[in-house]
Amino acid sequence: MNPDEVINKYMDILPPLILEEVRANVPENIAKEKIERIMEETVKLYNNAKVDAGECVGLVSAESIGEPGTQMTLNTFHFAGIAEMNVTTGLPRIIEIFDARKTIKTPTMEIYLKSPFNEKIEEIRKFATQIKETNFGDLVEEYLLNIFEQTLKIKMSPGLMDDFGFNAKELAKLIRAKSKGFEMETKDNEIIFTQKGKVEEIKALSNLKEKIRSVKVKGIKGIKQVLPVKRGEEYIILTSGTNLKQILELEQVDKTRTSSNDIYEIREVLGIEAARQAIINEVYRVIEAQGLNINIRHIMLVADIMCVTGMVKGITRYGVVSEKASVLARASFETPLRHMINAALEGEVDYLHSVVENVMINQPVPLGTGLPGLITKMK
Repeated sequence: MNPDEVINKYMDILPPLILEEVRANVPENIAKEKIERIMEETVKLYNNAKVDAGECVGLVSAESIGEPGTQMTLNTFHFAGIAEMNVTTGLPRIIEIFDARKTIKTPTMEIYLKSPFNEKIEEIRKFATQIKETNFGDLVEEYLLNIFEQTLKIKMSPGLMDDFGFNAKELAKLIRAKSKGFEMETKDNEIIFTQKGKVEEIKALSNLKEKIRSVKVKGIKGIKQVLPVKRGEEYIILTSGTNLKQILELEQVDKTRTSSNDIYEIREVLGIEAARQAIINEVYRVIEAQGLNINIRHIMLVADIMCVTGMVKGITRYGVVSEKASVLARASFETPLRHMINAALEGEVDYLHSVVENVMINQPVPLGTGLPGLITKMK
């Protein structure tokens, strides 16, 4: 029989994701009794996994993440052979994510390519050199400044010019806008600038050298380093620096798997749902690398709280804490006097709905056995 008939009866009882998983894993020709038994067991497991009403999930999550977090080793992990490709891991990375820092220490991307671009190392290397941000200064072998003749001669590196497929004339075109007021000529792999002004203005040539050094000649802005590595059967590119928007526009890139570790960038390009998933993935990656065991649901709760407003908010006094309705809860976190004075000036009322404020004034907390209110008739 078709198992879908039985599975569809559970549409209102189980989430779509679980039903999809069951569909994918049961054979087409399964007996009706068996599929019914499987569904009953699934419902039982699902109900057991649910959190009871009044369970203090926030506290359990805080303990479950905080305790292993204090024992996490503070190491920075390096990719073999390339010192520039270090990635922040361990506790510093977790703090970076939960504080929702706008600028992270080591922004990096994992770029997956579509077939057939991901099969040969030559193809990957070629693509990597195309996307790596290359400035004019990276291709220069030496600068020669002649004060008497008022010339600046720039010798380009022939090897690098061949690798990137440039010639001196093309480069001269790219830097023309930055070199107004100078005469320019090109010979083989050399570009010569001559100053038109007076001899005293020799400083202008020196300034020109600094100006043209940072002109971008190839690649995607922000991608500082590229490293092709083999993952399973295919090659992927790890980068130092990120630019998710422009990378996803390239036709060779597999848009469904390519990712960045910059949460704000993901929020800008793919939206808040993707940012939430990125927080979960990034934290879980650190935890796994450290060999710790934290239930994914605790991390999901933190990610939900950070993203619930549609913006990414850190767990700091400026982020999540600043939005709490309770004055006492805000005051218990940091800068209590400021919160108390501001609340008094605005005439705020604290209804004591949460845990922190009830603990502060020595009342039972509205969780667990403190959640139901008991009413009895007195004789």
